[in-house]
Amino acid sequence: MSKARIKLESKSKDDLNSVCSEIKSIAQKSGVEMHGPIPLPTKHFHISTRKTPCGDGSDTYEKWDLRVYKRLIELSVSDEKVLYEIMKMRFPSDVQVQMNLNA
Repeated sequence: MSKARIKLESKSKDDLNSVCSEIKSIAQKSGVEMHGPIPLPTKHFHISTRKTPCGDGSDTYEKWDLRVYKRLIELSVSDEKVLYEIMKMRFPSDVQVQMNLNA
């Protein structure tokens, strides 16, 4: 029996949760033991830029915020068909997927 560790990252929490629920339904249909989705710490990126690039006028700033959400799913896989089904899934463009297999 091998273990598969799937790490998901996205800027959109809704897209990430929908992908996690699809993987969960695939695991439940095939009877695979699953742990997760485990929420990992969210990365926050804060950027503040000046509104007037030439330097004239008042000191006004625009603030930009980016959050990257992460989830971890662990599967105990005895049959490789489950992994093929997960690999065939269509993921939204902003969801990044990493899959590691341990024997």
